[in-house]
Amino acid sequence: MTGIRAVVQRVKRARVTVEGQEVGAIGPGLLVFLGVGQGDDGDDVAYLADKVANLRIFADNEGKMNLSVRDVGGEVLAVSQFTLYGDCRKGRRPSFTAAAPPELARELYRQFVAALAAYGIRVATGQFQADMLVALENDGPVTMLLDSERLF
Repeated sequence: MTGIRAVVQRVKRARVTVEGQEVGAIGPGLLVFLGVGQGDDGDDVAYLADKVANLRIFADNEGKMNLSVRDVGGEVLAVSQFTLYGDCRKGRRPSFTAAAPPELARELYRQFVAALAAYGIRVATGQFQADMLVALENDGPVTMLLDSERLF
């Protein structure tokens, strides 16, 4: 078991283009880069979707990080990124053997998007297995690392 990994960035806006065409865009909310590992399953998806939907990293009236993306009516842009499983410990070229095969990764990515939407969050997506250009305006900056195995 490896655990689904996510890099979560609080953004003012973010968008993804593929071959010059915009495929997903959001206003204020979270940009989530999602990496699926070997052996991940629906439990990993449920844990991580709950964590992202309820992570209190938006400022309240007193300026303290006390509100979630749901609390502020924010959106999520979910982008699949297998390179989160790049192992750079040996040599100079990353190994991606811990990343899930594309069929499993695609299915769990879809489940993650659906789980976030079930929380009432508007979710935009990138395009699975495409060469994407991601543009964002990081707010803070605030960046969190999450892992369904609770390694971070």
